[in-house]
Amino acid sequence: MKVRNCVLGSLSSAFLSVVGCGESSTTNGTGTGGFGGAAGTTGMAGTTGAAGTTGAAGTTGAAGTTGAAGTTGASGTTGAGGNASPMMNFFVTSETSTTANLGGLAAADARCQRLAAAVGHGSKTWRAYLSVTGPATNARDRIGNGPYYNSMGAMLAADKTALHSRSGDSMLFIDELGRRINGQWQGSPTPNQHDILTGSDAMGMLVSTGTCGDWTNGTSGMSQVGHADGLGPGANSASPYNLWTGAHEGFCSNTADRGGAGKKYCFVAP
Repeated sequence: MKVRNCVLGSLSSAFLSVVGCGESSTTNGTGTGGFGGAAGTTGMAGTTGAAGTTGAAGTTGAAGTTGAAGTTGASGTTGAGGNASPMMNFFVTSETSTTANLGGLAAADARCQRLAAAVGHGSKTWRAYLSVTGPATNARDRIGNGPYYNSMGAMLAADKTALHSRSGDSMLFIDELGRRINGQWQGSPTPNQHDILTGSDAMGMLVSTGTCGDWTNGTSGMSQVGHADGLGPGANSASPYNLWTGAHEGFCSNTADRGGAGKKYCFVAP
């Protein structure tokens, strides 16, 4: 007779109880070992929580608007450039001098020659319209007989007599670059520079007390000057203010004192 023995295995009250059963035989005295109870079931692993959601990236602000480029100012007006009119045989010097010391008559002539060459007229022989005492020389005798044309090709006078009978004029007595000389004319820029060194009277004859040591003295004495625009204070065109040759005296030491800048008249030589 087979006897079935059951063994109850006690586990902790917190777990399941498992029973193992064995089997024995009375026939041949050999017992078959009991089967161990089934292994306990391993609990399922816990569920890992879902990863947290990453917040969306912040929005980048729009780029600022670049301001419009500034407007470039218009370029200044340039006086007549390049070569002057082919007719030119007269001009007022663009260069200035703070005193009446021009280095003498020869240096004044050389300045006329250089300025004329700069505008295409260096092949002509130029003379400064200046009177001197040693030897006594009249400005009118240092220039050609005319007709006389400025740097823009406009005629001042047909001959020497007509030239010394006329008044100054800001539209005609201009420099080698075609620019008007600052003066008393309406709308003129400042400072006033219409006093032109001559050492001469109305007819272009020597004023012996007005040559500033024949244009070598810049410290004392008086010069004789003409008005390029033919105008005096308040645009007065009466004589002697209208004279382009000998309107009044100026200071040898300071050409600007009475409205000048040490400018000269230049003419082609006879």
